[in-house]
Amino acid sequence: MTQNAAASTYRSSHVGLCVSDLERALRFYRDGLGFTEMAHYELDEQIPEVDAPCSLTATIIEKDGLRFELLAYSKPGVIGKPHHRRNNLGLTHLSFFADDIDAAAEAMVEFGGTLVPDTRVGLDDPQSAQYVFVADPDGNRVEFMFIPAGTAW
Repeated sequence: MTQNAAASTYRSSHVGLCVSDLERALRFYRDGLGFTEMAHYELDEQIPEVDAPCSLTATIIEKDGLRFELLAYSKPGVIGKPHHRRNNLGLTHLSFFADDIDAAAEAMVEFGGTLVPDTRVGLDDPQSAQYVFVADPDGNRVEFMFIPAGTAW
């Protein structure tokens, strides 16, 4: 089987995102970024890779075909912290286009985000790609990008 034949048998499903506070995450992603709530469920059973006992609330949200499963663990709770460097192995950030990235970043602060210092790029050259990063309430990086017309993307 060739690589193209195998790849054609898969469809994207979702990205799982563990959150420390579901309501705070919903305020950021649903209310701030405009995701729509698709499904919500409670699970009280042991699942792989989570210490016992396990109890969680999951909410599926979607925007422009991108789906997230927000996972809030009441038992055993949440561990660890998101990466704060873009050269850390694994998922480093989410990215969204915005016509006014500075206004988008400021708006997301109103929804519980934090502007990430020293991440604003392109101010000195308005003809280049512009971007800035905001951290969600748990510290996950969210990028806002503006790509000028005629720029390859």
